[in-house]
Amino acid sequence: MGKPITAAMVQALREKTGAAMMDCKRALDEAGGDVAKAEDNLRIKGVKTAEKKSGRATSQGGIGHYLHHNGKTAVIVEVKCETDFVARNDKFKEFARNLAMHIAASKPRWGTKEEVPAEAIEKEKALIAAESAEEMAKKPEAARVKIIEGRLQKYYAQHCLVEQPWVMDDKKKVADMVKELVASIGENISVGRFARIEVGE
Repeated sequence: MGKPITAAMVQALREKTGAAMMDCKRALDEAGGDVAKAEDNLRIKGVKTAEKKSGRATSQGGIGHYLHHNGKTAVIVEVKCETDFVARNDKFKEFARNLAMHIAASKPRWGTKEEVPAEAIEKEKALIAAESAEEMAKKPEAARVKIIEGRLQKYYAQHCLVEQPWVMDDKKKVADMVKELVASIGENISVGRFARIEVGE
């Protein structure tokens, strides 16, 4: 038999994970009062439900900001969530700060690939075709389309914030980090507007 579940345990788990009170109580019940196991269970459950939450409205949130030590590069970024409680969560605030640092280092031009203007995509396709003209000439049409699409994905990974490799772990994309935060906190989270200013640019 596990430890008795107290209100203090539920509150502590909620503050640690940002998950809803009832989810914390249920996780502690299922884990027999083992806080570490309950935290793991919340994370596993969160990963499974992160996709389901992606359509939920994000009308709360906060601003992440970063000023480089030389005083010449500054970033602000809007990170949105569903409730003010999560906006005050330490994990949420840390992610917003780290995202601002990522933007300072990685210089994205757009938030998502859907935001890339059609003329920028057409220009990039023309450049890819020109650079690979010799290689393309030897390939059938279907293969040429795949080559262009593959190189466009690299273009998106360079210029679109959520497609970029996360500056602190390049095996993951920014989008993966958002999904992990959704899984951990239990609310939909989205990246909104951002601005990067560098002296002389």
